[in-house]
Amino acid sequence: MRRPIIAGNWKMYKGPAETAAFVAELWPQVRENKEVEIVVCPPFVSLEAAVRAGRDTAIAVGAQDVYWEKQGAFTGEVSAGMLAEVGCRYGLVGHSERRQLFGETDAGVNRKARALLEVNITPIICVGETLEQREQGATARVCQGQLEAALQGLSPEQVGGLVVAYEPVWAIGTGRNATSADAQAVIGDLRRLVVSLCGPEAGKNTRFQYGGSVKPGNIADFMAQPDIDGVLVGGASLVVADFAAIINYRVAAG
Repeated sequence: MRRPIIAGNWKMYKGPAETAAFVAELWPQVRENKEVEIVVCPPFVSLEAAVRAGRDTAIAVGAQDVYWEKQGAFTGEVSAGMLAEVGCRYGLVGHSERRQLFGETDAGVNRKARALLEVNITPIICVGETLEQREQGATARVCQGQLEAALQGLSPEQVGGLVVAYEPVWAIGTGRNATSADAQAVIGDLRRLVVSLCGPEAGKNTRFQYGGSVKPGNIADFMAQPDIDGVLVGGASLVVADFAAIINYRVAAG
C-alpha cells in the first residue's frame, strides 16, 4: 500500500525565522493525521531551521535542488552530502523552473537523482509538458522521455522507492490545473512505463504526485484517482491554513 505524500515547494519564499514559525504553526493542525506523509521544501538557507523546528514532528524536510558532485569549485552549488548532513530526507530534481530558467537537462536530472540516492535522500523527480507541447499532442512523449532519462542506471529497488511528480508546466502558478482525469491518464501511463522499464514491483511501489495549482478545493479529486499518491503544492503550501487543509483532505471530505 503506497502511503500518500503531500509536499510543499516553497520556491524562493520564507527565510529561516518564517520557516520555523510556519512549521510550529502547521504541526498542531496536522498532527492527528497519521495517513499522509508531509514534506516541506524551503530554500537552502532555511533547511536547517525547518529541520530544527520539525524535530519532534512527523514533518520531513526536502531540498529544492542539488548538485551531483560531492565537493569542488562549484560556486553557489550544494551537494547531496551537505543536504543529508543538515537532515533532508527528500530532494526535488528536474522541476520545470530549473529546466526552463536554469537550463536543467534530462541527463543532469539523472545525475542529481543518483547523487541523492547515494546519501539515502529520496528524489522527487519532476516531469511535465509545456502548453505548446500539450497542444501538439506531445504530452506522453515528453513526460515519458523525461522520466525514462531520469531513471537511467537506477535499480528496480531504487526506482520503487522514488517519488515522481507530474507537473504540467502550463498549470504551475497559473491558477489553471489539469483535470483529475487528465492527470490520472498521464500518471497511469508513467506508471506503466516504470513497469516496462523496471518490472511490476517497481511500478507498484513508485509513488506519483500531481502538481500544478493544487488547492484545498481540488485536492480530493486528485487523490481519488487510482495512480495518484500525493500532490506537490506550490502557492497554497505557503499559507498554513491552506496547506493544512490540503494535508487533511480526508477529514474535509468526511
